[in-house]
Amino acid sequence: MIYPEEFQQLMDSFKNFPGIGDKSAERFVYAVDELDNDKIDAFSKNLQDFKKNIKRCSVCGHITNKDVCSICSSENRDKSLICVVEDSKSVFMFEKTGKYNGVYHVLGGLISPIDEVNPEDINLHSLINNRINNDLSEVIIALNPSLEGETTSLYIQKVLEKKNIKLSRLSYGIPMGADIEYLDPLTIIRAIDDRKFLS
Repeated sequence: MIYPEEFQQLMDSFKNFPGIGDKSAERFVYAVDELDNDKIDAFSKNLQDFKKNIKRCSVCGHITNKDVCSICSSENRDKSLICVVEDSKSVFMFEKTGKYNGVYHVLGGLISPIDEVNPEDINLHSLINNRINNDLSEVIIALNPSLEGETTSLYIQKVLEKKNIKLSRLSYGIPMGADIEYLDPLTIIRAIDDRKFLS
């Protein structure tokens, strides 16, 4: 081992984050070494507070520090319009556009038979059983145009086809294989405006 044990352990901790390899982790450790103790204590507290207080909204599955997130509890949101997304990163991207005023449903994953992820393994049950009602006017499917996203979209379409609900999906001038979280707000706004109705 070329590093002190504590140095290596902190590097290994940073490498738990996606996209962080040896060089990035090493750079982070050096940065930590430069921080004063107050900033280290604040960073440690923020990590602990995040893990202790952040949970999933009991209605939509979005991350929140309350039982029901601020979007679901807002009286100014159009509750008749649900946008189905893969994860909370997508919610934040849509919110940054300032264009969408409905609510969301966060699946927390996508159906992927090759990875043994089935419909019951993601947050579909609460959408189908708790949120589909007569007050709903439209469900927008806003999943990444990947094989898993297509599989999940088709499953949702099949389940909801007998319900009397307008079903649409984002217009994919968005390239195949692109992740919604990396799109610019203008692209997302155009995709919302040009969404295609499935039923």
